[in-house]
Amino acid sequence: MTYGDIDALSNSLGNYLKRQGILRGDRVALLYENSFNYIICYYAILKIGAVTVALNTETTVDSLHYLLNDSGAKAIISNQRFYKVLIKAITNVPALKLMVIDQDDIDELKSIAHLECTTLNDVLEHDFHNPDVRCIDADLASIVYTSGSTGKPKGVMLSHLNVVTNTKSIIEYLQLTRDDRIMVVLPFYYIYGKSLLNTHFYAGGSVVIDNRFAYPNVILKTMAETEITGFSGVPSTFMILLHRSALNSYKFATLRYVTQAGGAMAPHIQKQVANIFHPAKLYIMYGATEASARLSYLNPDMLPQKWGSIGKAIPNVDLFVADESGIEVDQGDVGELVARGSNIMNGYWNDPDETNRVLRHGLYYTGDLGKMDEDGFLYVVGRKKDMIKVGGERISAKEIEEVILELEYVTETAVIGVPDELLGEAIKAFIVCGNSLSEDEIKLYLQDKLPTFKHPKYLEFCNSLPKNKSGKILKSQLE
Repeated sequence: MTYGDIDALSNSLGNYLKRQGILRGDRVALLYENSFNYIICYYAILKIGAVTVALNTETTVDSLHYLLNDSGAKAIISNQRFYKVLIKAITNVPALKLMVIDQDDIDELKSIAHLECTTLNDVLEHDFHNPDVRCIDADLASIVYTSGSTGKPKGVMLSHLNVVTNTKSIIEYLQLTRDDRIMVVLPFYYIYGKSLLNTHFYAGGSVVIDNRFAYPNVILKTMAETEITGFSGVPSTFMILLHRSALNSYKFATLRYVTQAGGAMAPHIQKQVANIFHPAKLYIMYGATEASARLSYLNPDMLPQKWGSIGKAIPNVDLFVADESGIEVDQGDVGELVARGSNIMNGYWNDPDETNRVLRHGLYYTGDLGKMDEDGFLYVVGRKKDMIKVGGERISAKEIEEVILELEYVTETAVIGVPDELLGEAIKAFIVCGNSLSEDEIKLYLQDKLPTFKHPKYLEFCNSLPKNKSGKILKSQLE
C-alpha cells in the first residue's frame, strides 16, 4: 500500500468516527494484529484527536473487559479473529457505544442494545477528505497498557508531543531516510513495535509486516526478498534466530542496521548477533513504555569497547544515575536510572499513586539500577524489583542470567528469588537448553564465574519460558 492509500482510508474511517460522535480526547480501543488495517485504524484515531488504546492481541475475556472499562473506551475497532472474546467482554462496558469490526456477519453484535455496530468494509468506501480536527501537541495521543507491580496493567499516557519528539530523536541517531525499509515482527501495540511504524512513516520509508515469526525461516526469506535495510527485535527474537533458524545461510546485502531493545541481552549474545549480521551495525538500545520508547543507545562503533553498556542518552533526553532525591551519584556508584525529556509520559491513567511514585523531582524513575563508567557510558546492573536478597546480600538476577547464558547450548534463562527459611530468599534458575546439560556441569561452570553466595540453590530445566507477545519473560508466572 502507498502512503496515499493509507491516508485516504484513514481519513474515511476518521470521518465515520466523527459522525458517530467520537470527539477529541475520547478513547478508541484497537484490538487488531499487525496489518494494513491496523495502520489505517491507528492513524484514523489520531487524525480526529481521539486517543488510541492499543490492546494486546493475546487478551482474555476478563482482561479485555477490565481494560475497556478502565480506559473508558467509547469505541472499539477489531476483526473476526477476536469475535469470541469480544462478544463476551463487551456486554457490561457502559461507556462503549460503537464497534467497527472487519467481519461480514454482525447480527449478534447488532442485538446488543447499547452498541452501534458496523463493518470496516462499509466504512472504508467514502469520505476520503481530511477530517480536519484541530489538536495541539499536548493532547493525549495514546494509552499504552503495560504490566504493573500490583498485577493490574498500568495505562501509560503518551501525548502527541511525547511520541513525535521521541520519533524525531530515533530518526536522528539511526539516520533514517525515505530509502530505509524496516522488517517488523514486533506487534504494533507494543511500544517498540509502535516506534518502528512511526519512525519510518515520519521519514517516508517503508514498513514490511510479517506475522509468521513462529516460522523464523519464513521471516528470513521475507527479509531477503523485500530487501530490508533494518531489523529490530527483543532478546528472545535474536535467540530464536540464532538457535532455531537458518540465519547462517543468509546474507542480507541491503541490511544497514539491526536494533535490540525490550530487555537486557547478555554481552555474550550481543557478540554473536553483531558477528552474524556484520557488516550491518548493531544498535543496543534502552527505553521504556513511559518514555514513548527510547532513552538511550550505544553507538555501534563503541560496541567492542563497551559490551553490556546501554550507551548514552538519545538526542533531546537526559539520562543519568541518581539517588532517591534525584541527585546524580558519583561515577561508578550504583543508583537508579532517571530521565527527563519531552518524551516522558504524562502519567498513568487513573493511577495517581503510581504516577507520583515514578514521576518525582521533575524526573522519571525507571526502576532500573545502573552505574556510569569513566567515559560516561551507562550500564544497567539490575532492577529494583529484580533484586534477590540472600541473607544480607542484595544480588542482581541479571548478573546470574548473563553468566548462565555464556554456557554453550543454553538458549534462555530466568533467575528469581524463592522463599528460604534460613536466608529469607534463595536463588532459583530456570534454564532452557538445546542439548542436555547436567546440574553438576552448570554448577561447576558457575564456580569459576560467580562467588558462592550468587550460585543458584535450585535449577529447573524447561522446554520454554513464559513470555508476553512482545517477547519479555514473565517472571511473575515463574514465581
